[in-house]
Amino acid sequence: MPAKSTSIALYILMFNMFIAMSGIGLIIPIMPDYLKTFGVAGQALGFLIAAYAFAQFIFSPLSGQLSDRHGRKKVIIFGLIIFGLSQLAFSLSTELWMLFVARFFSGFGAAFIIPPMMAFVADITTLENRGKGMGLLGASMSLGFMIGPGIGGFLAKISLETPFYFATGAAIFAAVLSFFLLPDPKPVVPVNGIPKLKENLYQQMKRSTTTPYFVILIVMLVFSFGLANFQSTIALYVNYKYEYTPAEIALLITVGGFVGVIVQTFVINRLFRRYGEMRVILINLFIAAVSMVSILMVGTFWTILFVATLFSTATSLLRPAVNTLVSKLASQEEQGYAAGMMNAYMSLGNMIGPALAGIIFDINMNFPYIVGMFILLICFVIAATWAKRNAALLSETRTH
Repeated sequence: MPAKSTSIALYILMFNMFIAMSGIGLIIPIMPDYLKTFGVAGQALGFLIAAYAFAQFIFSPLSGQLSDRHGRKKVIIFGLIIFGLSQLAFSLSTELWMLFVARFFSGFGAAFIIPPMMAFVADITTLENRGKGMGLLGASMSLGFMIGPGIGGFLAKISLETPFYFATGAAIFAAVLSFFLLPDPKPVVPVNGIPKLKENLYQQMKRSTTTPYFVILIVMLVFSFGLANFQSTIALYVNYKYEYTPAEIALLITVGGFVGVIVQTFVINRLFRRYGEMRVILINLFIAAVSMVSILMVGTFWTILFVATLFSTATSLLRPAVNTLVSKLASQEEQGYAAGMMNAYMSLGNMIGPALAGIIFDINMNFPYIVGMFILLICFVIAATWAKRNAALLSETRTH
């Protein structure tokens, strides 16, 4: 693909990712009040989050496989349309069960957006520049999730439904933009010229255990678990223990997200070139583990802000590092499959993390951070052992 077309494609993919993530983020500040109109609260919100992640888990492998067979562009546009319509359906729901159906389809749509876009980046970048491409896509993801709540809070002043209308319009606009401007490279034909047979979810998950990047998929699952664990409890923790206001809680989340965007945009490719993706993964798994438990050892707002930002920065580096390394270890004709597996394992972590964190938070508010630390450290040991045994394989992925 010519350099100009590559740049256009990358910019549109970044815009699509920003739209998808801001569409998720902008409903966060209004969900408590919105759910009150249905007479439900926190428990329903937790199940709605789980429904979204469950749909992503089920359909991410399928979308990756379809994009390998039929091309990325069609799958991305389909995902954007479904995502947009699901937001509209959420705003028009009159019964609680309708909210769950709409949220499930939001996860369905996101599953058809994210894996094909990660695979698209792998298609249009060289091994040397793949880290930069994945970093920019990750930065647009972080930026959308960071800005979304602010947009949602502003639009909610008009009505509680307005943020959903905005998310619908933005997603449809992104689909139209992609239809006219996003290039449509042909799928890579397998080496033997024979397309792989369609596999169900179980078969794809089973096959993932035999891939050279299976341990890295486990890293994705574990750090997604830790991130979801932290994000789902930090607001409750600082509110219960220090009586932080919503504005102070928003600042804790926003500053970390902003630093993550900066790092993913300007720093991450240099780190990959100098140290390699695996070393970046190991260092940031350790930092994430230490910073997670450190939240229990600090007590002022500024020290809590520092620790939360450190954790957020570490996880911001982990996601593109994992995505890039898996993309390099996967064959060119299986980029969609690999991206689908990454999103599936991430969704598993996003499902398990909040549910388990909520249970153990009710037992003791300190436990989620202690458990999270141990799980991240165990993952660090597993990843370090795997890296040592596969040093030769990893050296082939290094960029210079």
